[in-house]
Amino acid sequence: MEHREISAPRAGKFNVHIEGDLKHKHFIILTVHDLGCNHTMWKSFLQHPSMAEINKRAAYIHVDIPGQEDNAPDLPADYNFPSMQSLGEDLVCILDQLDIKQVVGIGEGAGANIVARFAMAQPTRVLGVCLIHCTGTTAGIMEGLKDKLIGWKLEHLGMNPTAEAYLMMHRFGSFEKAKDQEELNKAINSFQQSLRKNINAQNLKRFVKSFMKRTNIAEQTGKMKCPVLLVTGALASFNHTVHTLAGFMLAKMEKNKVEIIEVEGVANVLEENPDRLAEAFLYFCQGLGVIGGVPMPRMTRANSAENPEILTRRTRSLSMEEADKPLGIYSSSPGRVGSPIKPGTSPGKGTLSTSPPS
Repeated sequence: MEHREISAPRAGKFNVHIEGDLKHKHFIILTVHDLGCNHTMWKSFLQHPSMAEINKRAAYIHVDIPGQEDNAPDLPADYNFPSMQSLGEDLVCILDQLDIKQVVGIGEGAGANIVARFAMAQPTRVLGVCLIHCTGTTAGIMEGLKDKLIGWKLEHLGMNPTAEAYLMMHRFGSFEKAKDQEELNKAINSFQQSLRKNINAQNLKRFVKSFMKRTNIAEQTGKMKCPVLLVTGALASFNHTVHTLAGFMLAKMEKNKVEIIEVEGVANVLEENPDRLAEAFLYFCQGLGVIGGVPMPRMTRANSAENPEILTRRTRSLSMEEADKPLGIYSSSPGRVGSPIKPGTSPGKGTLSTSPPS
């Protein structure tokens, strides 16, 4: 990867890692990472075989939030760590300085919140966004108390068991119920080692504090003009907030631009089921028109009798009252073509629930 430092008015500078030829690829994907991570969190996902067709056509701009790169020095004491809104708005500086007109955005957790803010602030610069475990509301009382405790411990004790446990729950949710414990344990061990060896605890505290003070973006989603793919694991810590955000988007945006998938039996879709995420993202990119003529792995049309693991489409709009409830999603379980699931319930075991873009 090519490393660049990009200046921005409030962030100061972003460390940016460019993967691929920005001038000659079909389209460009901009990534933003979660708490306790940096651009390296995307490595295994992008190397997954299901991402091969996208990698042939796309270049990547990986953004590190200030102070979150591996072995980063302490941020200056007088550095005013930017708010989530400022981080989102400052991302356009990266596009301007790299002479990029438009990107497809993808982010996880806190990074997804930042990407969403970017898409709302710069609607003409974003073709579409994939938001993994994205929160749209402010931190609740209990979340705020936990964040304050973690912030204090990171400041006074550095990386410690309590802070580590919190970040583990933030990223992996109810991991004790995961379907593939072996793969999940590998991901957890890798994350733990990165936290202990690579991530600056003082800088991470400042990122956590910014995330804790995030403002509500759910009410502002009408500003988002591009298609949105929301992704959540059924066991994710922020599963409910993802559904809540989807409800607001369906009420305030063009409904055919909002899609959601929930992957059963996992908390961290990126780590535990990358093939499903890659397939959904490939389908999403096809809907954006940046990829064409690619055979879809595993996914088929709804009238196919050959593969029961099919895609289905929402067939009705939601009222404002319904939109405030967790989104009713469609399941493609074997033997149940397009069977609707009531809001608040989960799809059948081992299924992928989604409704494709128009």
